[in-house]
Order: sequence, then structure tokens, then C-alpha cells
Amino acid sequence: MIPVHPSEEMRDRYVQNIMARWWSASAEQQERGRTWYRTAHDLAAQISGGDARRGAGVIAALSANKSWHQNLRLARQVCGSGVLSGHFSDALAKAAAIMAGADPADVLPMDRKTGHFFQCIADPDDPEAVVIDRHAHDIAVGERYGNRDRGLSCASRYELIADCYREAALQLGELPSTVQAVTWVAHTEHVADTVPRGPRARF
Repeated sequence: MIPVHPSEEMRDRYVQNIMARWWSASAEQQERGRTWYRTAHDLAAQISGGDARRGAGVIAALSANKSWHQNLRLARQVCGSGVLSGHFSDALAKAAAIMAGADPADVLPMDRKTGHFFQCIADPDDPEAVVIDRHAHDIAVGERYGNRDRGLSCASRYELIADCYREAALQLGELPSTVQAVTWVAHTEHVADTVPRGPRARF
């Protein structure tokens, strides 16, 4: 795991790594990254009868260890029919509390990925929120960690990397969430292109 209190030189390297990935993004990747949270915001409003904040809270509560497709399917299920299934009991309890009227900010861990994910979807123009997942971490550090522990459950380490994205965003004249989303798209597609694949089936 990276140190919680790195040297200024190391911290600057993290910022430069983020910016390098930003500049590596194609125009199409830039466009998808820029619109990601706004699209998610619209979907959150759609599944919750127009209450984007509640929809964003339910989506975030059910996001851990799920693909976006799985996450959205579970959130639609909870908001549409009230059926609570398909996730850990803690996540389902948070979603239930939000559906019962609790403010997501009072239910979700706002200093961790889940809370920031909620903030970015609820308000795509939030100037501080930034989602730090395993890909965002690896972009900043400049190394793929694979299955190694990144230590992102530590609030100080999370905030360190989040601050690096904020600094990169400041230098680029962008929102931190936009920088995270664009670099995430570029990075994950680069990783997918470099993962060895088996032979394609022939028809």
C-alpha cells in the first residue's frame, strides 16, 4: 500500500500520472467520461420518480462489488418494486433506509467511495466529490495492483488520492469527478486491450 503521508515528490508524481492518463484519452473516451455522471444523474431521477437524490443514494448503497449494469438493475428493482435482494444485508439495509425517507448523506459513509459516488450522481457539478476505486488508485499510483490490497478503506489514504485528483482537475480546469471519469474510461479500456484473450471462436 502507498504511504498515507507521501513525500511532496511522490504526491506530485501521482498528480502527473493522473494528468498523463487524461491526455491519453481519445475524443470519444473524453466525451463518455464527461457525460458519465450526468447520465447517471438522469437515470437516478428516472428510477425514483424524479427524486434524483434518493435514486442516487439507492444506486450508491448497492454499488459495492457490482458492475454498473448489476448496480442499476438492483436499484431499479428496489425503487420500482421495493424488493430488497441480490446484495449483502448491510447494503440492502442502507437502500431500505433511503427508500423509507432517510437522507442518503446520513446513511452512507460520506468519506469513502460509496458516499462520493452518491455525491457525484446526485450533483454532477459538485466541486469536491471524486470517486476513488481500484482503477482510480492505480491510475494515480501508476501501477496495476491486481488483487493486492490498496488500503482504500483508510479514510486518510482515500483522501490523499482524492486530493491528487482535485489538484489535477485544478490544473486542467475541470471538475475532479470529470477527471476521474475520463481517466477511468481511458484506463479501463487500455487494460482491457492489454489483457491476454483466448482465441476467438470462428463461425
